[in-house]
Amino acid sequence: MSSEYVLALAEEAIYTLIITTGPLLILAVAVGLLISIFQATTQIQEQTLAFVPKILAVLVGLVFLGPWMLSTLVEFTANLFQNLNQFVG
Repeated sequence: MSSEYVLALAEEAIYTLIITTGPLLILAVAVGLLISIFQATTQIQEQTLAFVPKILAVLVGLVFLGPWMLSTLVEFTANLFQNLNQFVG
């Protein structure tokens, strides 16, 4: 097992992680920004107000993006298991 292979595998793992979690993180940030703008304009300073819409947005995002995320992770894992012989020996 060469160091180049390990670095390539780590790069692919990080890329897969960013691609699968990125849309949900962007969604949570966008909803948080909208809630913050709403709080600033209405002068409501309730700290717990931002949590419920973000949680709901991420759950809706999981419903719509979940199958794609799962297929991406399964594809990465299958690729990892197919190349397992390069780890041994």
